[in-house]
Amino acid sequence: MQTIQGGCQCRAVRYRAEVDPQKAYACHCSMCRHATGGAWVAYVGVRKDAVHWLGEQPQWYVSSPIAHRPFCARCGTPLGFAFREGDTMDLTLGSFDDPAAFRPTENYATESMLDGWVDLTGLPGQRSTDNDDVVRRWHAAGLEVPE
Repeated sequence: MQTIQGGCQCRAVRYRAEVDPQKAYACHCSMCRHATGGAWVAYVGVRKDAVHWLGEQPQWYVSSPIAHRPFCARCGTPLGFAFREGDTMDLTLGSFDDPAAFRPTENYATESMLDGWVDLTGLPGQRSTDNDDVVRRWHAAGLEVPE
């Protein structure tokens, strides 16, 4: 187990969680796709009592009769998923400050996988700092391009 921190994009909602980096997975269900706007969502499973909310508390959206999802009311960042009953929940991988330690161990809801978004390794890539328009906009704001 490791103690890792994370939070929303605007940094209003923060958390510290005891996590096992081997508890990460990709969820492909249509409800998670709609809730996050992604082709799939990466989650890390945790015990609810191992998550300590710091700063502002997240808001919870009741997304179905059996589940709810924490999010930041200021910036809208989706922070996780939890069944309304039970002692575990999932935190969104992208909300961790340093998600590099996690490795996915499984795909969930494989009946809903979008085949064209499963393997992205063969696609060409571009670094944000190689996009002149993005660099210009960040510099005009007086900032460097974030990672």
